[in-house]
Amino acid sequence: MTVIRVPATSANLGPGFDSLGLAVSLYLELEIGPASDSWLVHHQLGKEIPADEENMIIQTALRLAPQLAPHEVSVKSNIPLARGLGSSSTAIVAGLELANQLGRLGLNKKELVQKATEIEGHPDNVAPAILGDFVASAYVNGHVTSIKGEFPELALLAYIPDYELATSKSREALPKSLAFGEAVAAGSVGNALVASILTGNIEEVGPLMEADRYHEQARLQLVPHLEQLRDLGHKLGALATYLSGAGPTVMVVIDDKQVASLIKQARSLGLSGKFEQLKVDRQGLIVIR
Repeated sequence: MTVIRVPATSANLGPGFDSLGLAVSLYLELEIGPASDSWLVHHQLGKEIPADEENMIIQTALRLAPQLAPHEVSVKSNIPLARGLGSSSTAIVAGLELANQLGRLGLNKKELVQKATEIEGHPDNVAPAILGDFVASAYVNGHVTSIKGEFPELALLAYIPDYELATSKSREALPKSLAFGEAVAAGSVGNALVASILTGNIEEVGPLMEADRYHEQARLQLVPHLEQLRDLGHKLGALATYLSGAGPTVMVVIDDKQVASLIKQARSLGLSGKFEQLKVDRQGLIVIR
């Protein structure tokens, strides 16, 4: 039996738009079954998710290796769809590794990051899904550079609303351009955040995570709970609160002892979504035999 496991991801971390990401402890698991006459995907993810070769995982595998022989596969995932936790990226990564295993392609993780980014269009989710932990990436002139670092041992609390938000809709809210000075300021915040994370400068990490100038302000109309949770976080001593990926999930970096209080106060404000305590996944993509 071969099982492919891919972690969910939380991208951007505030000012690291389309370049920073963190692997977290929710997972997609794919078990490779026997060869068959046609592709069959066993899953309990809903009727809207194809169970044949139209499934994104299989489509991705065939894009990398068109001559793959059909197999039965079983997929389990506790990553919510269209919530800003990299569900589509995990499917892409699982598909690439499925092709890697069945086709005996011998691709290493660096090569998988390149292939996944070419499909996804940006590396902020796929890179940490493959490499694990905290990853800073750049995708320039078709080449991906991804640097893995160690994220501090901080508690993560995800607020996952009970509605979906398509990445395409969230991107429509973004400005078409930024003034030069604003772009310089936005980039400098992201640079300082990366340096603070990699050097363990915790007291600087929080303010920098909340100093984004690229996307969060433009998306507030789609995710009004971001400001509500950030205000609560400030009252309870949270390190930072940021929009996970394109949203609508919001991530609060907060002391374990304050989690219950934050959830209680959030409920009193009418926030009825799901709260999930998460950890950083240090490994990324793994294959279990």
